[in-house]
Amino acid sequence: MKTRRHFLQSTAAIVALPVLDSLGFRRFASAAAPATPPKRLVFLSFGYGVTEPTWYPDIKKPGADYEIPKGLAPLTRHKKDMTVVQGLWNKYNNEGHWGSTMWLTGANRYAQPGQSFSNSISADQVAAAKLGLETRFASLQLDDSERAEASGHGPGLSMAWDISGKPVSGLSGPLAAYHRLFARDDTPIEKQRAMLVEKRSVLDTVLENAKTVQRGLSRADNAKVEEYFQSIRDIETRLTKEEQWIGVPPPKAPFGEPTAFNKGTDEIKLTYDIMLAAMQTDSTRVMTYRQPVASLLTSLGIKVFPHDMSHYHTTLGEKLDASQRRDIAQSELLAGFLDKLKATKEADGSTLFDHIALAYGSNIRTGHELSNCPTILTGRGAGLKLGHSIVAPKDTPLCNAWLTMLHGIGVHAERHGDSTGVLKEIVA
Repeated sequence: MKTRRHFLQSTAAIVALPVLDSLGFRRFASAAAPATPPKRLVFLSFGYGVTEPTWYPDIKKPGADYEIPKGLAPLTRHKKDMTVVQGLWNKYNNEGHWGSTMWLTGANRYAQPGQSFSNSISADQVAAAKLGLETRFASLQLDDSERAEASGHGPGLSMAWDISGKPVSGLSGPLAAYHRLFARDDTPIEKQRAMLVEKRSVLDTVLENAKTVQRGLSRADNAKVEEYFQSIRDIETRLTKEEQWIGVPPPKAPFGEPTAFNKGTDEIKLTYDIMLAAMQTDSTRVMTYRQPVASLLTSLGIKVFPHDMSHYHTTLGEKLDASQRRDIAQSELLAGFLDKLKATKEADGSTLFDHIALAYGSNIRTGHELSNCPTILTGRGAGLKLGHSIVAPKDTPLCNAWLTMLHGIGVHAERHGDSTGVLKEIVA
């Protein structure tokens, strides 16, 4: 009978072999920041889209001399360091209120015959497979502390989806994220090791049983079992990551534990600060943040429901006002985050902004409109053309932008989602 390791070697991809040093996995003696600043990738998403007439730059006046629209006015001081891209979309998307479910995957939810929902790997997880090798956390998925549907996000536990198209869990609210990054585990090291051994033993049993069950199954059922195997391999990868960091204390937090904060604007500001801290301590190099919208409106004193706000076209009035105020508030929050990225120094004197690739946007334009996804790209870490309003060629997949960003940070995937190639218009 084959051992678990041989079995996994014969049935899976590299991800199933996380303990082999030759494949890039290393054990660390400390969590010290690297001497050379690493590349980082961040995706920030919101639901319910934007106010179309006042968020997008004039499509007839692209280039560096475009006029900042009202909805992006708070970002004026960062105009030279960001690019607004129009004309991108996920052609398979057909759900009007899923602002982030398919945003990073570009998947066709009906791709699996007989199933009403399927997804594929998200761009952040493609990056995490490489950028996450040397950090405590391969990636961090940050979520808002309210029900995701209330903010127009749709199915999923975060924006992240694994190689099998299964949801990757997220951290609910900034307090959970703070504890995940900086809380110390006082469990004795030997007990931690014993717990990992027990978990691996369970995986051994599960895999052997699954192998036995697999014999004689139909092709369709075998495909389902293979999907199950991939889930087990993902668990094994996480266990190996935990094993690598046993005995390495978490970094000291740059600021004290949050004791109280208001939902909405305060929550988003605090989450941005925690993301900044994660980068400062090199705890992870890949992050996604699925932002709240419902609580943001409440914190702004807006009484219009988020869904109604997104359909401002029907009655205008207070719905339109709510939508425009939402745009400005989100732009102010993003501008503040960019301020801090530019102000935070790396060990070599450069800044976090110099080494990050950041995308900000939504899978929805407005209402139920799914083309021309609102997209802002910023950060100097991926060699992107900044300071421009760019109109992409007709029918350009949003995944072309994600593929370009992946290449820019050194992750040379052949394709991603429904991409047709890199988006040369955004390359510096």
